[in-house]
Amino acid sequence: MIRVLGIETSCDETAASVVAIDSDAAPKILSNIVLSQIEEHAAFGGVVPEIAARAHVEALDGIIEAALADSGTALADIDAIAATAGPGLVGGLIVGLMTAKAIAAAANKPLIAINHLEGHALTARLTDGLDFPYLLLLVSGGHTQIVAVRGVGDYQRWATTIDDALGEAFDKTAKMLGLPYPGGPNVEKTAQAGSASRFAFPRPMKGSAQPDFSFSGLKTAVRQAASAIAPLSDQDVADICASFQAAVADALADRVSRAL
Repeated sequence: MIRVLGIETSCDETAASVVAIDSDAAPKILSNIVLSQIEEHAAFGGVVPEIAARAHVEALDGIIEAALADSGTALADIDAIAATAGPGLVGGLIVGLMTAKAIAAAANKPLIAINHLEGHALTARLTDGLDFPYLLLLVSGGHTQIVAVRGVGDYQRWATTIDDALGEAFDKTAKMLGLPYPGGPNVEKTAQAGSASRFAFPRPMKGSAQPDFSFSGLKTAVRQAASAIAPLSDQDVADICASFQAAVADALADRVSRAL
């Protein structure tokens, strides 16, 4: 059995995990410790890279110790150290990768630099034992892609956004409506009390032959709708959120169907 200590500091969460890999069985997540930085960034309405990097520095050692303890694994029993090397916020990436390098050098363990998006692409195999090949809808922060995952290191990007990422569209919509950080979860929460049929927002790229995404026009439509009925009541905000999410869901479903 091989045990890998993984470190993640690409954005606003400090995380560490121990994963066990057995050639005769499915991989197992022995521990998964995640510390959110939401409170540190809430006052600024978004992630501040320098604050994120400093928070990683302060928390990472303790997070790694907790991941090892939670897995019942000593550092001496770890076979390799893995860390996110990009893409992500440079300051945060440096903290995690330099920490991983130091541990690997001190403990004489191999170091594995992980591509953030490749990690997303392969997670389904770790959590659900999915066989190759499969189609990946990757919606993560500044990335909105459809990728054919054919094997480890064997990926073909079939689609991406031609303008804005979906995460950005959620964050900008939240800011326009005066919702607090983090934008995405608060849009979703607010939408639960709204009517998804009140506003006929566009379904970007729906029916297009290429499975690419576009969300700039949807953001504009949300802004125009909000401006037209300002000042907004709580119900207005809820209805806009619900209608926005319905448009997003329809657009994603159409784009994935096109890719399939």
